Amino acid sequence: MENAEADSLKRVFGLPTLVIYGVGDILGAGIYAVVGKIAGISGAWVWVSFTTAMVVAAFTALSYAELGSRFPKSGGVAYFVHKTFHNHLLSTLVGWIMFCTCLVSMATGAKAFAGYFNAFAPGVPPWLIILALFSALAFVNFRGMKESSALNIVCTTIEASGLVIVILVSFLFIFGGGEATTATSIVETPAINWIAVFQGASLAFYAFIGFEDIVNVAEEVKNPERNVPKAILLSLGIAGIIYILVSWLSTQVISPGELAKSGAPLLDVVSRAQPNFPQVVFTFIPLFAVLNTGLLNFVTASRLLYGMSREGLLPAWLGKLHARRATPYRTLIVILPIAIFLTLSGTLQFLAGTTATLLLGMFCLVNLSLLITKRREPRTSGFQVPLFIPALALLFNLILVAFASPESHILALVFTGIGVVLIALRQVLTKRGVPSP
Repeated sequence: MENAEADSLKRVFGLPTLVIYGVGDILGAGIYAVVGKIAGISGAWVWVSFTTAMVVAAFTALSYAELGSRFPKSGGVAYFVHKTFHNHLLSTLVGWIMFCTCLVSMATGAKAFAGYFNAFAPGVPPWLIILALFSALAFVNFRGMKESSALNIVCTTIEASGLVIVILVSFLFIFGGGEATTATSIVETPAINWIAVFQGASLAFYAFIGFEDIVNVAEEVKNPERNVPKAILLSLGIAGIIYILVSWLSTQVISPGELAKSGAPLLDVVSRAQPNFPQVVFTFIPLFAVLNTGLLNFVTASRLLYGMSREGLLPAWLGKLHARRATPYRTLIVILPIAIFLTLSGTLQFLAGTTATLLLGMFCLVNLSLLITKRREPRTSGFQVPLFIPALALLFNLILVAFASPESHILALVFTGIGVVLIALRQVLTKRGVPSP
């Protein structure tokens, strides 16, 4: 009896641990990677871009909260789409886009990792740093990973500590007696440019990625109908307040133009605000945050590829597990070259923008799913939001997609097109009776 497989996941998350899980997932590499690039777009109004991105994320988070309460199952957006449209092909396409999002997000994080590492060791070529990083991630992925709530608390504490340091030293710099004049004179705040703000918000959305992952552990949450919605909103609110503070303070310490040119923007903020603060300490924190986010993306991408192979969308060869480690090791052969190519060929701003564009497209489907579900299956109990919430969220998502860069649109469409071709090919082979490879 002891060797029998469990028929359900163990419910280990209470509300506090689930909020910590969500905050840790959101914080990650995003703010460390893109705050400088957003400052280059929206200037001194970078904090407005982050606020706008948080509002858009909040509306979609409310939709996620109700859908997570209605369907407390693992699977996230793909499961929501399947329950709403009852279309296996559309659900599969969503799974493919999620895989592509993980790849581009990995590339974005690797680019940021190289920037912060070079700030500490400028003589090391970025390509060598990127290859070493992906080799380490592949090795850990191959070995397998046992996650626990305790480990997540440690990771979140380390990642958040860097942002707390930025906030504290910046406040001391700005309001610290004679140095306040120096700080406030750095930035002359121009009139707000809403086009630039929305363009910055489209990129800032990358930093809020992670709240949607809370629904993926719904089957491991105690009382998910109540705790999942609360955890989504609390996590997003906590992370959003931290982001707005960090982005505003950063442009008070360093000019937006200087911040935009930096390969390690928050490290430069700390160095300017408190020159005596040991650089090696703050260099370590962003590296850990980016590394942790990259690892989570790598693990997710390998499992998605493995699952798609098991579904017959990709060659069955990719669906084999290592005999001893029980990990989908063959997926590394596909993931590694694509991730390395994306990292070496794309800029950080381009990669982050593409990640955000892909996710915003999926969020459009989430909000559309809730609109249809609320019309089809009205409810009188449980967590629910007014009908205008998913409607506005859908509109806001489309607006941010429109303000993304044309290059991000192109790569997002390329990834989506590849997914459509793979699905169509599978359908043709199935109709002709050709078995999957």
